[in-house]
Amino acid sequence: MQDSQLVDPFGRRITYLRLSVTDRCDFRCTYCMSEDMVFAPRAQILTLEELYAVADAFISLGVRRIRVTGGEPLVRKGLPSLLARLGAREELEDLAITTNGSQLHSMATTLREAGVRRLNISLDSLKPERFAEFTRRDKLDQVLEGIEAARQAGFKRIKINSVIQKGRNDDEVADLVAFAVARGLDISFIEEMPLGSVSSHQREITFCSSEEVRERIEQRYQLVRSNHATGGPSRYWQVAGSETQVGFISPHSNNFCGSCNRVRVTAEGKLVLCLGDEGALDLKSLIRRHPGDSERLRDALMTALQLKPEKHHFRTDEQVQVVRFMSMTGG
Repeated sequence: MQDSQLVDPFGRRITYLRLSVTDRCDFRCTYCMSEDMVFAPRAQILTLEELYAVADAFISLGVRRIRVTGGEPLVRKGLPSLLARLGAREELEDLAITTNGSQLHSMATTLREAGVRRLNISLDSLKPERFAEFTRRDKLDQVLEGIEAARQAGFKRIKINSVIQKGRNDDEVADLVAFAVARGLDISFIEEMPLGSVSSHQREITFCSSEEVRERIEQRYQLVRSNHATGGPSRYWQVAGSETQVGFISPHSNNFCGSCNRVRVTAEGKLVLCLGDEGALDLKSLIRRHPGDSERLRDALMTALQLKPEKHHFRTDEQVQVVRFMSMTGG
C-alpha cells in the first residue's frame, strides 16, 4: 500500500473521506435543516459517475475509509450501483453509510450485498411524539423496522447516532443505551454543532456536553475505557458485561482536531476541508471542464489540502458560525 500523498500543513494524513451523494432528505431534523428547505437543482449535484471519479482520486492518494452521507443517501436513485463499484475496491478498508434509517427496511440487504460494511443510523428519541418533533416526521416505527432489517442483514457493525439536547431528549440517554445493549449495537452521543440557523431551539440553552451525557449513563451502567476505533472522531467506552461501545463526539468540550484524518465532499462537488470552516474547493467545475483527467483532479486535491485549517472554533452561543446546514455539508 502506497503512502498517502494527502498530508496537510500540520502533518496530518488524510485517509478518510465523507462523500455526500445528495442534499435531499425525507426527514427535516430540526438541528440539520429547516422545514422549508430549498434543495440544489439536480443539475448541480454530482452524477454517480462523477462521485466515483472523486472517490477514485482519493483512493489513489491513500484514502482507505469512505463514508457515504447526505442528506439521506438512501433516497439517491442508483446509489447501489455506486456502492457496488466502491465495495469492489480492494484498497478500501471500510465502506460505511450514515442514514436516518427510513429506507433500511427495504434496502438493508441490497446495501450489504453491495459491499457496505458498517451503518450509522440516526436516532434521537425512542418516544414517537418526541421523534416526530425532532424529525418533523412521524416515522419512528419505520426507523425501528429498518434497524431490525439491518441487524438481520449481517453488517459488521451497526451504530446508533444520537444528538443530545438538554431539556429536549437528555432524559432518554440511558434508555438509548439500553436499546443498543439489548440489540448488540454501538451508540455515539453527539454534541450539537452550530451549523445553519435554527428556530426550533436555542443552542446555548439546549447544549449538553459529552461529560453530562456520560454521567447520566453511569447512573445505570458501568462504562470501561475502550480502545475501539472506527477512524472517526468518537472516543469510546464499553458497557461492562456487553459488546456495546458507547462513543462521544465532542466538538465543543473535547476538541478532536489534533488527530483529524478526514475531509468531506458535498453532493454539489465542493471539497470541505473542515466542518467548522466556510472555505471549499469546487471540484465539480474542474471535473466538468476536464472530464476523465484524473491526474488534474489529484493535483487539485493535494494543492487544496495545504489550506486545511488546524482546528475549528465552535461556540455554544447563538452566533451562527457556519451558514450552511449539516445536510448541505454531508454528515
